[in-house]
Amino acid sequence: MEAITGNNQSAKVGDVKDHMANERTFLAWIRTSIGIMAFGFVVEKFALFIDKLSYFLGKSNISETAPHSSGYSSVFAIILVAMGALMGVLSFIRYKKVEREIDEGAYRPSLMLDILVAMGIMTIGIFLVLYMIHSV
Repeated sequence: MEAITGNNQSAKVGDVKDHMANERTFLAWIRTSIGIMAFGFVVEKFALFIDKLSYFLGKSNISETAPHSSGYSSVFAIILVAMGALMGVLSFIRYKKVEREIDEGAYRPSLMLDILVAMGIMTIGIFLVLYMIHSV
């Protein structure tokens, strides 16, 4: 069929496949950002659970009116949610940039978002290790 319709039609089919691959990549980044935000939410709620559990087990003198003090976990949870939200915005910017480059036929891979995510995950891992060593 490509030989009958000519090169112009096959280029359009290739562009469609490229755009679909770009959209799948964008959706994968969105799933990752949602996962990171959900992890931040879980971190915060788990800290609250531990505070309440220690209160009910009698290992803490927290009054019922006192707010829970989760230490670093609240800050860590906020950072995770913000990082996930930022990743969603950056992935949309990247999606639109790649879409434009595909249309222009001048696609150049960019590692910026990949590097930011890798650095963020590494930072989270280091923080979790230090937090767990501190709490032991």
